Amino acid sequence: MDKGTILVVDDDAFFRHQYGDILTEAGYHVTTAASAEEALEVLANENFDVMMTDMVLPGLSGIDLLREVKRRETPPEVILVTGHATVETAIRALKAGARDYLVKPFDPEVLLHDVHTCLEQRRLLNENLHLKRQIRLFTAGQDLAALLDMERLLSQAMISFLEETGGGRAFAFLKNGRNEIDIIGTEGVSEEIARAHALRLMELKPECKWFQRFSAEQLTPVVEPFVDIRSLYFFPLCREDHGQGAVVVFNPDAGDFPADVYEPNIRFLFEQLSLGFSNALRYEGARDMMFTDDLTGLYNYRFLQNSLDQEVRRCERYGATFSVVFIDLDHFKEVNDTFGHLVGSATLTKVGELLRSCVREVDLLFRYGGDEFSAMLLDTDAVGARIVCERVRRTLEQYQFEHAKDVTFNLTATIGFSTYPDDAKTKEELMDMADQAMYRGKCRRNVVLGAQDPAAE
Repeated sequence: MDKGTILVVDDDAFFRHQYGDILTEAGYHVTTAASAEEALEVLANENFDVMMTDMVLPGLSGIDLLREVKRRETPPEVILVTGHATVETAIRALKAGARDYLVKPFDPEVLLHDVHTCLEQRRLLNENLHLKRQIRLFTAGQDLAALLDMERLLSQAMISFLEETGGGRAFAFLKNGRNEIDIIGTEGVSEEIARAHALRLMELKPECKWFQRFSAEQLTPVVEPFVDIRSLYFFPLCREDHGQGAVVVFNPDAGDFPADVYEPNIRFLFEQLSLGFSNALRYEGARDMMFTDDLTGLYNYRFLQNSLDQEVRRCERYGATFSVVFIDLDHFKEVNDTFGHLVGSATLTKVGELLRSCVREVDLLFRYGGDEFSAMLLDTDAVGARIVCERVRRTLEQYQFEHAKDVTFNLTATIGFSTYPDDAKTKEELMDMADQAMYRGKCRRNVVLGAQDPAAE
């Protein structure tokens, strides 16, 4: 049984055979080369544990060969041999990366001892590297399980899976509330390619609870325009056995995934990702409860404050604009007094639905308190805000609210708005100006007033 693989490099055939015989008899598998160039050709096709080379060789020297070898991904341990020893040559050899240095002639026992020492150091180094890889893997898994921000979680998952699979490109996607695909992040691949593959993968209905590897043929016809994609790993993101999205890793640009991909490591990362995804969903649910009004499902006053802070900072940075809207239902107390609080609550819920129908998905709606509502209209100036506010006013005015099948009633609203940065440059001023505009409209009701409009007559 071979103890290890040794490459012997010497231009003198006598020494090549002598070293080879000594090492072969000791149980090592030995290959010989007569020059540095020949050694490099051998090393291009085979890995060795130890390389033993003469310092002086025709063409490239032993030191040159040593430097070339040390550039390899998994270089062998190197023992340099010379018949002309000096302190300077020994230091030079060790600085270049040699593990040891022998002077001709030497005792065979010295050679065997040095080779054994090199192999033992190599074994310890490999064990240390393996331990480091396992620690890195464990740390990466812990990070995935602990991340609560969904985008950061999926971004980190892409990086971890790329490292572990040797893949070249990746993307992550989630299904939104309308069952459409949202591309959350990409690494080295366009959003167009990511979306095409996400849609195709959803058609294939892959197993939800386990990762899979798909070939290009399974992805036809999507993969046809992207011929460099040969295969991919699919890591599903599931909620109660229903697929919610996935992290997808493509093969490297230069070819398919490495043959030595260690699937137990991938399995560990996938399990940690699944745990992290579940935690992130629970966190989002808890956050939504904290920032959402129980009755209407709109955001609450707390979230309004946070959102205003963020939007003011964004607009300061990018020179953008947005508008704040305050909506007060006219004479809402009469609804409670006439029909009771249950009808009043149902009416407020319906008002929330009507407001959603009047704004874009990017806009934010809030129940400010009681029968007052608010909205943030992103990237909307005063002209656009007035149009939206009028749409809200007309929608509420025209809607027939029901108490019973044969009893209906109408509601109107007084609306005020202000615009950043034309009307104000702080959130407090913006809210105050929108509130004051709404208050000025109360003398007439069922009107829309901007921050710069006079009181309604």
